[in-house]
Amino acid sequence: MAHTRISKYLPPDINPTQAAIAYGCRALPKLNEELQSEDLLTRQKALMALYDLMHDPEHVYTAIRIGCLESLKDLLMDTNDLVRIKTTEVLYIMATHNVGRDGFLEHDVIYALSFLLSDPQSACRENLHLAFKHLAQLPAGAKGIVDSSLIPSLVGKLQTEEERIQELLLDTLAACLMEDATEALASRVVPFLKEKLLSANSNIRSKAAQALIAVSIPLEGKNQVWQHDIIPILVHLLKDKEEEVQASAAGALMYVTVTTKGKYAALDTEAIGPLLELLHSSLSKARLNAIKVLTMLAEAPEGRKILQSHVPTFRALKEDTSAAVQRAAQIAVKVIEWKP
Repeated sequence: MAHTRISKYLPPDINPTQAAIAYGCRALPKLNEELQSEDLLTRQKALMALYDLMHDPEHVYTAIRIGCLESLKDLLMDTNDLVRIKTTEVLYIMATHNVGRDGFLEHDVIYALSFLLSDPQSACRENLHLAFKHLAQLPAGAKGIVDSSLIPSLVGKLQTEEERIQELLLDTLAACLMEDATEALASRVVPFLKEKLLSANSNIRSKAAQALIAVSIPLEGKNQVWQHDIIPILVHLLKDKEEEVQASAAGALMYVTVTTKGKYAALDTEAIGPLLELLHSSLSKARLNAIKVLTMLAEAPEGRKILQSHVPTFRALKEDTSAAVQRAAQIAVKVIEWKP
């Protein structure tokens, strides 16, 4: 005769580390309650479940509306490492959605995250900087980070953080410096970026040059780049083995050669040769940046004289596949052929 037996083991598709999710519209309110639980395992399981749900922007909207961000802000101060790691992970996923980024600004999440800049867990810090990177993609988000007076701290972290986090930091700084570079310039960002231009990591070299583009928009930034003797390094990077680094270096030179000092510093380091080589790059942005730098250098009589024999090269670029490159080449020809 057969007997019914109930196994003491969980079915193979059940994850014991994740909270059971309530049905339908009750799911997120229930998880929000569990985030506030005194029981550590309950909080951990709720965070695991919430992480999965936050990939859907509709769930992000609902979570913000019912107060999950306030619960998550409290959990950032939790003494348990896993809770802090999963909390920052949930916030990072939320920051990948527009509605999440708006929620960050409305609920002052930037300030709450800033307390974890020196967290002993590198995973916490990495998630934090991923969140900041995505937040900074929104102009209001970049402004929010600047207005939170975090720029000096972020600049300082360039000296101490692991390389993968440095890359995230440089992305965030580049976006924030486009909004306002004042605090960064006062925090010695230019000499710090100079050091990163010499990194063995090509991503860091490229991203440091991108940040220099942003910091060189104001006149003070252009002057500091010249004062710290960075232009010769940028010219050297025009010959880097990585095309992305070449393009970024040309982009930074495009801004710093606006000033007379910048033009002559580039001419003195023989920038024209590698810039002309860059006109044949497979990256359209590298070709475009190189043309614009050469146009700047052609405004100096010495630069114009050298470039006159290369006018056919610029004329050929009028047939480039990129419309922006075509327009830039036309302007370059006019500047080079201009006669006083």
